[in-house]
Amino acid sequence: MFPTSRTLENGLSYRRPFPSVSTATSSWYAPCKMTLDLSLALLLLAVLGPLILILMALVKLTSRGPALYQQVRLGLEGRPYTIIKIRTMVQDCEQLSGPQWSKAGDPRITRLGRFLRRCHLDELPQLWNVIRGEMSLVGPRPERPVFIDQLEKQIPNYHDRLQVRPGITGLAQIQLPADSDLEGVRRKVAYDLCYLQRMGLWLDLRILVGTILKSAGVPFDLTRRLLWLPCALAEEIDRLSPDESDRDQDEERGRHVEPERTPHLQTI
Repeated sequence: MFPTSRTLENGLSYRRPFPSVSTATSSWYAPCKMTLDLSLALLLLAVLGPLILILMALVKLTSRGPALYQQVRLGLEGRPYTIIKIRTMVQDCEQLSGPQWSKAGDPRITRLGRFLRRCHLDELPQLWNVIRGEMSLVGPRPERPVFIDQLEKQIPNYHDRLQVRPGITGLAQIQLPADSDLEGVRRKVAYDLCYLQRMGLWLDLRILVGTILKSAGVPFDLTRRLLWLPCALAEEIDRLSPDESDRDQDEERGRHVEPERTPHLQTI
């Protein structure tokens, strides 16, 4: 397990640590979750396999480059693995721009890619990652290793997300839009930590149903009321900001404190 409280390298401290993975989780939850992940992933891959092949063929026909996109992410306890997705951007899109967030109207996204992202069909190949035991159906989204240090320095308790396997979908993914700035990442981390404190089979099942409803275009406010999904409170999100009093003390001592920088991430 990762520690829930540390002092940041720039001298800033946490307001107070979030709890780790819920200790109230039943002893049967972990093996039951793994069994559910494997069973559903095998079933979905068998049923959706032909659709994945069709989408891969369409990607090849409509843009240059491979149909699948592979990238290293961090999984359980910070172990790296290779995530697999259907490519939605032009080939080698980061050669000139470097890693960065995808924004609304991003010219790097292909026409077919916009449709795949809107329906989340580009995520389907990650079922293979679930079968390999690298991911879960439900959990925090995995991040690229190059950005972890930046985000840990700017978002307290960010590393706690690595206490569980990353997921194809999750509490944050179905409630919040794609990241576009540091504040968006902070909100998603608050929802991830909210999931860690409440995780259980019943919540996982509700998130899976919520994912289906979101893909079908059902407004989330309606989904949340129907499924009783938990939300991170504003105070929990605020708790993920470095304490301003520590910043003031550093300035009084004449220490230079770097302002927060928005990391250049790419949401794929």
